[in-house]
This record gives sequence, C-alpha cells and structure tokens, in this order.
Amino acid sequence: ARSFADIGDIVRGRDLYGGGRNKRRHEKDAERDHLEQKLIGIFAKIYNDVTSSARNTRTNGAEPRYLDGSGDFFQLREDCRTANLDTVWGAFSCCADPGNAYFRPTCSGGDPTTGYCRCNGDQPDADKENIDPPTYLDYVPPYL
Repeated sequence: ARSFADIGDIVRGRDLYGGGRNKRRHEKDAERDHLEQKLIGIFAKIYNDVTSSARNTRTNGAEPRYLDGSGDFFQLREDCRTANLDTVWGAFSCCADPGNAYFRPTCSGGDPTTGYCRCNGDQPDADKENIDPPTYLDYVPPYL
C-alpha cells in the first residue's frame, strides 16, 4: 500500500524508491522512466490549461512561476501536491470511525485524539495551531 506521502513524492519527482529503472528485455523504456514521462505529459497539459489566455483573462503569474528550462514542471508538481495535502488529510482523519485504529489512542499529554489525530480538543477547521497534517506519520511503516 502507498501512503499519501509516497504518492505525493512520486508526483513531485522526489520519491525515495529508485526501482524499476532497468529495462526489461521486450520494453524500450524502463518502468520508472515511463512513469516519469507520463507525469511530465500530465503536468504539461495542466500547465497549458492554466496559462492559456483563451479561457483565463489573467494567469496570476502562473506562466513565469511554472516555466522551467527542464520541462519537468517540478514547481507545478510541488504546488499540486501542497494544494491537495489538506484535502487528503481531511479525508484520512475527519472521516475516521471512532473505533478506527489508524491513529494512536493517546497524544503526548495522555488525552485521546478522538479520531482526528489532534490533541486538546482541536477540531478540523477550528483555526487553532497544530492543525496541519502531521508529517511524522508520513514514512512510519505502520501508518503507510
């Protein structure tokens, strides 16, 4: 199973897994290179859609921000992952059943997290500190 961190790292082109780089006998490209080319193609379409003036009267600086010489669209990939992080985290945590074992039953202070992985009565959209997705769970095997 892949965690959101793993998928996000693949989208950004920064994942730690380097496998699939060897070509198989009957394939012209390695699996990993094929995936990278597909991602570049997807983000090229997103870039063209965001910066096209036919639909958008203003691009709000998107063209100079995302135009890089390499054509890999790494900044656009990073921004897409960042924009989706809160939404995916909300789906992971806020829709959890009370008996769900996805989160630890206690926080550092001993109070239960009540299904949101937040301590001290913090609820989603309450604009309190510490509402960002906790990054310490990203690469911990029991939480992947």
